[in-house]
Amino acid sequence: MYAIIYYIMNLLKKKPAKKTEQEKVEERREEVLAKGRKFKYPLQWTKHRIVINTILISFVMIALVVTGGWLALYKLGMTDDLLFRVTKIIPVPVASVDSENALFSDYIMLYKSSMTSIERQSGSQFDEASLADLRQKYKRTALTDAESYTYAIKLAKEQGITISSEDIANEFNRHLKIGDIDRSEDAFLKIISDNFGLDKSEYERMLYLSLVKSAIESKIDTHASELAAQVESMLRDNGNDYSAVANELGDQVVYEETGGLVDSKNIDGGRATEAFKLEPGQSSGKFISMNGDGYYFVKLLNKTDTQVNFASIHIPFTEFKKRFDALKSENKIIEYITIENQNEADNHVDPPKN
Repeated sequence: MYAIIYYIMNLLKKKPAKKTEQEKVEERREEVLAKGRKFKYPLQWTKHRIVINTILISFVMIALVVTGGWLALYKLGMTDDLLFRVTKIIPVPVASVDSENALFSDYIMLYKSSMTSIERQSGSQFDEASLADLRQKYKRTALTDAESYTYAIKLAKEQGITISSEDIANEFNRHLKIGDIDRSEDAFLKIISDNFGLDKSEYERMLYLSLVKSAIESKIDTHASELAAQVESMLRDNGNDYSAVANELGDQVVYEETGGLVDSKNIDGGRATEAFKLEPGQSSGKFISMNGDGYYFVKLLNKTDTQVNFASIHIPFTEFKKRFDALKSENKIIEYITIENQNEADNHVDPPKN
């Protein structure tokens, strides 16, 4: 009896349905995913570690590069082309002038402009010891000039003086035609490269520095302006007697005569050029010299088709130098490099490392 009941119950049990192909595929997929999960989190951890290591290595490399550059610039005093290019991109300071940063790129540029032609001639004119002394001398000069230009830039900002790109272009074109020589820009840039080691943008930077310093010197030097007005009045009253004016004003002015004919294209701050425009006995008005060192008056004595003989009165700018020298005495110029064998007293501190 029990056997019959058991048999009937087995017949009534629902048989499992046969799996479809889709269900088999899904089941297999789940098995594969389950096995893959065993490696998921360890792999994520590995990627995380790789990213951290990469960042750490990058920081170490950057630190090494920064430290190497800092040592090369501030401790070893290197001025090679690679460092020059780097400092043109990254404006690191070489000194502080009344809280204004003097740029390392300006210092190297000024140094290069002085040393390029000398180093190219060194094989025939200088021994190694003399060349080393010249390098130190011109580094000192370049650093002082960079500081001076930086102070001029600071004063120009305070006085609202700006030098436009048009001003620089005009000055570049004037230099291009110095001596009334019809030279191409390419030929002029080759001269600049050969003699100063500078490209066009660097030469334009030199022109900018010169223009801003000349502008601020004439702006702040009220004594020179007043003295120029006095000279103008005296010349008008005494019939352009330059020597009489010079005798009366003494060492406030500088009186010179060429002592004979010189080339009308003579590079002398623009005096010969101005004199060539005059007739014998005529006097020019006040003009600022091309090198920006003060006001000039010139009187033509005689001339030929290509030469001039003239007298000149020079009124130097002095106010800017007084202020700049005062900064030194007040310890407001802080240099971040040490230049060996320099004649001026050091005011050296460790440079900023940022």
